[in-house]
Amino acid sequence: MAFNPVLIVAKGARPDWYPLTEPYARPRLTASLRQLLNSLLPYLLLLTLMIFTVHAGYPYGLTLALAVPAAGFFIRIFIIFHDCTHGAFLPSPRWNRNVGYLCGVLTFTAFGDWRRTHAGHHIRAGDLDRRGVGDVWLLTVDEYRTAPLLRRLLYRLYRNPFIYFGLGPGYYFLLRNRWPSKGAKKRDVLSVVYTDLALAVIWIAMSLIVGLEAFLLVQLPVMLLATTAGVWLFYVQHQFQGVYWARHEQWDPVRVAMEGASFYRLPKLLQWFSGHIGYHHLHHARPAIPNYNLPACHAAVPALQAVRSLTLRDSLRCLRWKLYAEERCQLVGFGALREKAVAGNTKNRRMP
Repeated sequence: MAFNPVLIVAKGARPDWYPLTEPYARPRLTASLRQLLNSLLPYLLLLTLMIFTVHAGYPYGLTLALAVPAAGFFIRIFIIFHDCTHGAFLPSPRWNRNVGYLCGVLTFTAFGDWRRTHAGHHIRAGDLDRRGVGDVWLLTVDEYRTAPLLRRLLYRLYRNPFIYFGLGPGYYFLLRNRWPSKGAKKRDVLSVVYTDLALAVIWIAMSLIVGLEAFLLVQLPVMLLATTAGVWLFYVQHQFQGVYWARHEQWDPVRVAMEGASFYRLPKLLQWFSGHIGYHHLHHARPAIPNYNLPACHAAVPALQAVRSLTLRDSLRCLRWKLYAEERCQLVGFGALREKAVAGNTKNRRMP
């Protein structure tokens, strides 16, 4: 049975439009197989062509140019992996797991361990009292002001775009994913072990067949381009102005889906490569909908279309927001710390 964390929490409080999404929460085998083929085959063919350009002595710029579409297919494979962790991609739980493990190896991510942390993200999204599982590190203004100096420095480094989108993706997918996350159960640990062993076999085999240097010149730029874009997609899904956050007593999972996850309106080509994950509000409302059904479901439910969309230009502004101001119910930049300090000093001067 597919795990549908948000709806378990929200049971008994589903909106009137929710039953309209039911027909789209059924995986279609033909659509799933078609997406597997049009994602895996072009990805492997592009990697092969890139290896050829390296061995044939073509300018490395050509290899890097081919890495761009290859990275797009890498992202698409990760979305298939993501759907499998929700049990949403194929009708069979067994084949969701099998395909999930395969796509996880290709995208450097252990299926079982990531499935658990991602389920935690869905269960806790938008809850200020239960942050820290599968999400972007977020402090409130008051938490930052009272934090020790080292914690504040680490937070500023974490929130620096050059760290988060530069070093971060490579570290996370190449290194961090190689060991289990905190709280991992035995099966989660085994999923990491199996994935690491599979990657070791692939890297050794490719080193023997095409040479380690050629393999690295091909795989690393594809992986780094794809994971940077993927981290960006994940970031803007929950770090936009107007995003919903609340303390646990007032936390509303329906509002989390509709106001705490973005509707990222991407150009058609980018929407296709990103597996329609821009319909993130719908995904949080009903995680059991496979990615290829998200556009049709969105078009069929007027309430979903009423959500304010986030454009590419709008999303660039998301980099400004670093902290959550509870009294304003909005994200703010680090400049808000100075504003609060000035306001506090002014208030003190006015006291008799």
